[in-house]
Amino acid sequence: MDRIDIYDTTLRDGTQAEDINLTTEDKIRVAVKLDELGVAYIEGGWPGSNPTDKRFFKEIRNYDLKTARVAAFGSTHNPKSTAEADPNLKALLAAETEVLTIFGKCWGIHVTEALRTTLERNLEIITGSLAHLRPHVRELFFDAEHFFDGFKADPDYALAALNAAHKAGADALILCDTNGGTMPHDLGEMVRAVRAALPEAKLGIHPHNDSGLAVANALEGVRQGATQVQGTINGYGERCGNANLCAIIPNLEIKFGRACLPEGRLPLLAPVATFVAEVANLAPFSRQPYVGDSAFAHKGGVHVSAVARNPLTYEHIDPALVGNRRRVLLSDLSGQSNILFKAREYGFELDKNDPFVLELLTTIKERESKGYEYSAAEASYELLLNRVLGRARSYFTPIHYRILDDQAFERNELTTEATVMIKVGGSLKHTASTGRGPVNALDRALRKALRGFYPRLSEMRLLDFKVRVLTSATREESGTASYVRVLCQSGDQNRRWTTVGVSHNVIEASWQALEDSINYKLFIDDKDKLTRALRG
Repeated sequence: MDRIDIYDTTLRDGTQAEDINLTTEDKIRVAVKLDELGVAYIEGGWPGSNPTDKRFFKEIRNYDLKTARVAAFGSTHNPKSTAEADPNLKALLAAETEVLTIFGKCWGIHVTEALRTTLERNLEIITGSLAHLRPHVRELFFDAEHFFDGFKADPDYALAALNAAHKAGADALILCDTNGGTMPHDLGEMVRAVRAALPEAKLGIHPHNDSGLAVANALEGVRQGATQVQGTINGYGERCGNANLCAIIPNLEIKFGRACLPEGRLPLLAPVATFVAEVANLAPFSRQPYVGDSAFAHKGGVHVSAVARNPLTYEHIDPALVGNRRRVLLSDLSGQSNILFKAREYGFELDKNDPFVLELLTTIKERESKGYEYSAAEASYELLLNRVLGRARSYFTPIHYRILDDQAFERNELTTEATVMIKVGGSLKHTASTGRGPVNALDRALRKALRGFYPRLSEMRLLDFKVRVLTSATREESGTASYVRVLCQSGDQNRRWTTVGVSHNVIEASWQALEDSINYKLFIDDKDKLTRALRG
């Protein structure tokens, strides 16, 4: 069977999402990662539309991409101009890419309302634009914009637009569901109609996700004969996004048996998805199929027990195939299997009848009933596990802390000061620090007190901080008297970890999470030292 070419448009269509803005440097970094993943094409942007894209095409020439070909994107020429004189087509050629992709109108309403020209003139524009570009590039693609809507309104005209592009030298005709409203069964029928009308043409598919069907439509397009799929990493794109390549690629490779990446590259998919999210400054979507952190996470005790015996019971693939991992979560739904699995993950082989297992399970259920969330704060769980086992050292003992807020209304100035007293061994340390709010001040004061004893705390950074009000069934504990849960994500140069705190008082909950976070940093540093010592 034919190979499926993956055409990534994260750097062009993906950046049209309202919360994404990539610099040229960001785009270069993502392009290098996409090449490592092994996609066939990387659409770098629209060189005629903005300086960032124009600079990208200049800079990317300095990189020796191994797998991907870079494509520049643009439109057919202006109806009032000619292909030779059109600035957009000139900018495309100036990008000096091996691949060019231009889009043209296939829906009558867009021809008459958007282009404000005649149907016949539009066919001339398609022909003239492609014919002008054809001699200058290795590959030339035609994105048939709004093809499926156009086909529904006037199938003869939509096919005429494709035929014009095909005759003018387009290497592939890309059928675009630009508004994202086409149903898979309708899309399949229309792709079959195109194949019947243009049996020699190579077809591609470019769906949008406005109906939540972009991935399904991409797969249906392939099923009906498309050999190129256009989409974005993590499904980024305008409105509801583009077709998500992080679901399309593994579905094609694993479920369809259709190769679309070089051999051995599929396990890079999850790391690339996370990398692109980080560059875009977006939190990775944990429940994303295949690559999300929760894609192979198991919480219910019955599920965990079954997965421990045979992962196929609750996993449709081996997570390692896409570079992901199995996770067992701990909560009030946990059973003994969860405890045993997590203990094994941390290097402890326990028996289900061990009293420790029952003690830990009871403790977790009690704490989660108060609002602790160990499935989202595995560092706090690992500390709890080792404390119950007697394996965790006591690095410091908190004595007391105090928070003072001084609001100067005339100067519109708020000063927050935290005072902390702790004991390390036999030494008592009393320090104070100011900060931007009580949590920041408390964090700075605590680390200031400890840094002399544990210098490596200077490597640690607070990365994220989330507060959630936990609703209560009782009136006395609702509203401003509710419990609050704080999740604190910290990190150093090697790893990230999340800790949790719960209290009626947001400062107290924050203290719990911060205390756990610092203890975890010291704990894992000790583990690393022991590991290095054992290795000699």
